[in-house]
Amino acid sequence: MFISEYTYNLDDKRRLAIPAKFRKLLTRKAVITKGLDNCLWLFPEKEWSALAEKIGKLPISQADARGFSRVMLAGATEVVIDSLGRILIPDHLKEHAKLDKKTVIAGIDKRIEIWDEARWKAYQKQTASELDDMAERLKELGI
Repeated sequence: MFISEYTYNLDDKRRLAIPAKFRKLLTRKAVITKGLDNCLWLFPEKEWSALAEKIGKLPISQADARGFSRVMLAGATEVVIDSLGRILIPDHLKEHAKLDKKTVIAGIDKRIEIWDEARWKAYQKQTASELDDMAERLKELGI
């Protein structure tokens, strides 16, 4: 399980170090794609395969299913973790997440999220003010 958050710099060549704790749960390869809320999602190969299989079962007759499939699958890229524990962020994904130099790498259960630090802080501030309401809505799900 991926948990916690770390702040790292994206270098001039678009390389980003993955925390050692997270690398232990990844193989040498992973898949990165556009995430929701303007972040990136990084998946271990096994978790990506499970998600891609679910996406592949969505009905192509529904516009939302087609759109979600296109964004998630066409935007995905396999990345290799180099000997220094870094991955290369493709240009189109760097632009999607509006990544600058400072990034936050957050463990979110079965995936890793990669955020621009300023956007992450703004998201956290907004979410903190809505946390009580979220908890009320989620109690129906048993949370």
